[in-house]
Amino acid sequence: MSVLKKLAGQTAIYGMSSIVARFLNYLLVPLHTVVFVPQQYGIITEMYAYVAFLIILLTYGMETAYFRFSTKEGQNPKTVFSTVLSSLVGSTSMFILMAIVFAQPIADWLMYPDNKEYVVWFAIIVGLDAVSSIPLARLRSENRAKTFAGINIANVAVNVGLNLFFLMYCLPLVKSGGGNWITDTFYDPGTGVGYVFIANLIASTVKFLLLGPTMLRGFVKPQMALLKPMLIYALPLLVAGLAGMMNEMFDRVMLKRLLIPSEGLDAAMFQLGVYGACYKLSIIISLMIQAFRYAAEPFFFSQEKEAGSKELYAKVMTYFVWILAGTFLFVMLYIDLFKYFIPNEEYWEGLKVVPILLLANICLGIYYNQSVWYKLTDKTGYGAGLAIFGALITVVLNLLFIPTYGYMASAWATLACYASMMFVSYLLGRKFYPVPYEVGKLGIMIGSALMIYWASVVLNISGMQYGHALNVLLLLGYGAVSWVMLRPNFK
Repeated sequence: MSVLKKLAGQTAIYGMSSIVARFLNYLLVPLHTVVFVPQQYGIITEMYAYVAFLIILLTYGMETAYFRFSTKEGQNPKTVFSTVLSSLVGSTSMFILMAIVFAQPIADWLMYPDNKEYVVWFAIIVGLDAVSSIPLARLRSENRAKTFAGINIANVAVNVGLNLFFLMYCLPLVKSGGGNWITDTFYDPGTGVGYVFIANLIASTVKFLLLGPTMLRGFVKPQMALLKPMLIYALPLLVAGLAGMMNEMFDRVMLKRLLIPSEGLDAAMFQLGVYGACYKLSIIISLMIQAFRYAAEPFFFSQEKEAGSKELYAKVMTYFVWILAGTFLFVMLYIDLFKYFIPNEEYWEGLKVVPILLLANICLGIYYNQSVWYKLTDKTGYGAGLAIFGALITVVLNLLFIPTYGYMASAWATLACYASMMFVSYLLGRKFYPVPYEVGKLGIMIGSALMIYWASVVLNISGMQYGHALNVLLLLGYGAVSWVMLRPNFK
């Protein structure tokens, strides 16, 4: 229990920083959905989908490789860090240069021919974020969670502050005809959604500068001979990362491309904007997964050689699923309140994807927890294979059903993908690195959450006079079931 408490403490710090930072970021969703119509918000949704892919590509699995090699016997952590950082700086610099040179052809392909500046801005953003991932990983490996949290929160604070400046100060002032020297200097109405991207660019620059001391501290000569085995370890993770991000983000790209022939560009961007905004309501579980991963990945590696490590991993999974299933239930019981996170009613037609995506993210969280088996056994090729398997499901289902069902097809494809990956990973893990997961308890907790939600819908509890109070009783019911399941673990 003491080890679990240590993990919980680390997760709390990483979690608070991630949740506070991401929460501040997601407070921009109400702002963006008020300022921009769905077609404009669709531009933001699409561009950040490409960013997610590029971050994976530019880090090419070296973050996890850094954790693995810096904890190996006989390896100097400083040498490992310097080698990884040098590799990423070189590759990222080349990427940014190529993006600047070919900015116009890329903008034409994206169907934004008059905005090649988007390409340049995002190339710099993803480049800075890719390089920054390694010093952030170093902070995690050194258990400097507070510094990690402070830098991430500062990054988001700058981003949010600039969004507020451009969209809540400058934009209304210019629209009302009451501009001043500040708006004349810093604001051009023709830039539109571009100010969302400019704010991100400045915030990424600030984060990179704040990480400067961590990058320079104890920097030694890189050991290029070390790079080859690290790349061999990391490249399957790159494939897995790209395929995994395809599972998470590729539906945004496909929505636009597949709906244009039948619906037209305007209708396609409308669906993309609605789906992207409503997807944000399912992100609360993603926040928890991210917070957990920040603490758990170095934790799993450090506990590998300890007695009872597999039993410990199983208990971690049980607590993890308990929290995720409870979160699903809380959001769905109070969805009539959560929907006001998107204040523009034009977006509300997409709320029906939220329970599907929340459940999909629970499956994803379980899969990430299971991934310990291929990381600790150095069988990262299986991780790549599982991600590719999921990506194939994503692509095929979206290709088949988006033209008919639009973004609903994307939501169901996401659930089918993550559930399939979770199941296959569990079977492979039993063969190569069997962890005694409490499958029965996991199933009961998830099943009880789903049944309670289903009962609330059938009984239309949200429409009752005291619906919110009755939902509290339903949550207590889930808590009672969970207590029966978890009580033996406290002994």
